[in-house]
Amino acid sequence: MTRRPRTTRLSAIDDATASEVRDLLARAQNADGVEAVSESFRLAIGPAREGVVHLVRLDEDDAVVGYAQVAQAGGPDAVAELVVDPRHRRRGHGRALLDEVVAQGARSIWSHGMLPAATALAAAAGLVVTRELYVMGRPLTAEDAVDPALPQGFSVRPFQPGVDDERWVALNAAAFASHPEQGRLTVADLHERMAQPWFDPAGLLLVVDDTTEEVVAFHWTKVEHVTPSAVPRGEVYVVGVDPAYQGRGLGGPVTSLGLAHLARLGLAEVDLYVDGDNTAARRTYTRLGFRDTAVHAQYGTQTHPSADLTEPDRIAP
Repeated sequence: MTRRPRTTRLSAIDDATASEVRDLLARAQNADGVEAVSESFRLAIGPAREGVVHLVRLDEDDAVVGYAQVAQAGGPDAVAELVVDPRHRRRGHGRALLDEVVAQGARSIWSHGMLPAATALAAAAGLVVTRELYVMGRPLTAEDAVDPALPQGFSVRPFQPGVDDERWVALNAAAFASHPEQGRLTVADLHERMAQPWFDPAGLLLVVDDTTEEVVAFHWTKVEHVTPSAVPRGEVYVVGVDPAYQGRGLGGPVTSLGLAHLARLGLAEVDLYVDGDNTAARRTYTRLGFRDTAVHAQYGTQTHPSADLTEPDRIAP
């Protein structure tokens, strides 16, 4: 008897299935030109984590053809992302996964790049755009390699693993108090990112108040491995300023510090993500030469507003 395609709900992903899912994500990224899922969701593919539900879509031959994840499951900010193998699209797998994440309580779903098929899938399900996240980018030049002058009384130094961990987490929580995802990062979350191949403590720049010796701002840069044929790119990963020090002229220079670090690494271009309604940040980045290159959308229902998250995810049919 022929088996029908089906979706399995898991609290953890074993190594073999995780490998299949990661291969699927890589194929989707190559086909679509955007990352299949966001970093926090990729890191959760594996052992059980509180509030994380995995949904694996299997075809008639038990091959993995789709994957979805719900984070913060069971809570009011439950958010999902899903993707279907490019070789198995337009067969109903995307809608099946979308229906399942909604059944699991997801209140919002991200679409990377607002791909036409993803937009059509969201519309067919009665979802509407509830938030936009812009990707901004620009070339890096020799002029960028020079560190900017900080306001008087401030200096910069690199992050020291094992020394600054708790201090950085506390500053990040204060700077992103209104962002449920970025603002709730723990020391364990920091250590997980520090364990990734791309992490470089020299690329996490801390700005210090010389009078109090407290860390009051930071710029965390990111450089992922690229293929020899790809344009070497850096990322403005996170920029944060202590609320008590906002309005003191640190935003622009702190951003430029990270650009200088990336430029000295010989990178050709730099990207960043910023909320569409974050007018002040977008104005700062525009002054620094950034221009919009893509937009991601968060989808939800009009009666169930979405959470204010910091990273985009995607719907793929």
